[in-house]
Amino acid sequence: MASTVAPEVSVSPEPGEKRIDFHRMNRKAWIITALLVLFQIVAFADKAVLGLVASKAMPDLGISAVQFGFIGSAFFFLYAVVSVVTGFLAARFSVKWIILTMGVVWAVMQFPMLLGGGAAVLLVTRIVLGGAEGPATAMSLTAAHSWFEPRRRALPSNLVAAGSTLGPVIAAPALAWVIVAWGWRWAFGVLGIVGLVWVVAWLLIAGDGPFAGHGKQNPAAARTAARTADRKPADVADEVATNDVDEQKPVVVWRALLSMTFFAAVIGGASNFWVQGFVTTWLPQYLGTVVGLSLPQVGTVTTFPWILGAAVLLLLGFLGHRLMKRGHNAHRAIAVPFGIAALVAGVCFILVQATSGVLAVALLCLAAGCSLAYPMTASAIAYAVGAKQRPILMATLGGVASIGAIVSPTLVGWLMARAGYVSPAAGSELTTEMATNMAIGVHQAFTITGIILLVGGLLCILFLRPESLGRKLQSKYVKH
Repeated sequence: MASTVAPEVSVSPEPGEKRIDFHRMNRKAWIITALLVLFQIVAFADKAVLGLVASKAMPDLGISAVQFGFIGSAFFFLYAVVSVVTGFLAARFSVKWIILTMGVVWAVMQFPMLLGGGAAVLLVTRIVLGGAEGPATAMSLTAAHSWFEPRRRALPSNLVAAGSTLGPVIAAPALAWVIVAWGWRWAFGVLGIVGLVWVVAWLLIAGDGPFAGHGKQNPAAARTAARTADRKPADVADEVATNDVDEQKPVVVWRALLSMTFFAAVIGGASNFWVQGFVTTWLPQYLGTVVGLSLPQVGTVTTFPWILGAAVLLLLGFLGHRLMKRGHNAHRAIAVPFGIAALVAGVCFILVQATSGVLAVALLCLAAGCSLAYPMTASAIAYAVGAKQRPILMATLGGVASIGAIVSPTLVGWLMARAGYVSPAAGSELTTEMATNMAIGVHQAFTITGIILLVGGLLCILFLRPESLGRKLQSKYVKH
């Protein structure tokens, strides 16, 4: 890991500038990265809590499967709008304060359910919480990228992304224990307390790095790091050199947003969000109802996809780091590995319904784990523009791609209802017939999910070429 940061060097400062302490800067870069990993853990724990409380909350709140699926989808109602707006704000203001504001909202929005909120309160808090969490990945990657040179961003980016998969890994068994011991409402309360602790740590430690396109930064450090970076030629003549992506001039950003490169990233990202919507809303209840696991077992098994997702992201992060050190571009080092993971996930989802028992659960975990790599599409698209416009592309990508998570929970609930599933009344046991109906509806959703992943993965392999887009934008669409 130490090899991913610039070596400690002694560089003469420009007139009027202080000497750069690279050793201190590199240490701070990894401290910030660690905080951002924790930030992602908290964000995805917030997403996972709804699925964990489903079996207890639905009867208590008196809501049906379709209504619960709608509440799961509601988390993403403001996701896109706030993501896009935040991306433009991050091009002008320090990302430190944007992330701090998001963290405060996350924490505060947990407490209304702890204090006895009903179905309407749950709906409203999930909408607000989703809006505040929409820009999380884009802002985390923006903050991480501001501390590392372009060719050294693959590993820290995937470490931050792995935090999103570790959230449910840590939260699922812990919150399952909280639900059993203290009741399902305390699952929200615990998340609120943890969120406030993280906010204090970020306020005391965080800051913008030397490669930031906004806020307080050290231009001397940026120029020095650029001089010491390994300069390698671009893979092909029509691409921006990967080392030089931060030096690109501002472009007419809608040209980038309407490109085939951005479209491929959107479809690839949406396929991952689609799976997130299912995993965080319906997977725990599917495992409990169809597979027949107890709540503690569900809390354990639901961590498997996220553990596998973390392993996939770390593996692809190290792979991307090595490929970039050898001179490969972001397409080969980030986009292609992401696409391959999506293809594997798609095939596994389609095969799940043809199996049963342990094999079915194993395929489901593999499918979900390989389709939790969405941040790789955001990390890749960031190479298409300079530092100032980087958060705009990443945040807009996250916002548009999140449509997948809006559709999937409600669709699954609708497919279950169409198959004849009805949520039992409070105090009643679920019948075998209802469990079968749930299985029919969810398996239909698996087929749809598999197809979407196959399409998204293939598009990213073929068309997610950020450096090529960067060259086109610089040659035709630079702002004057």
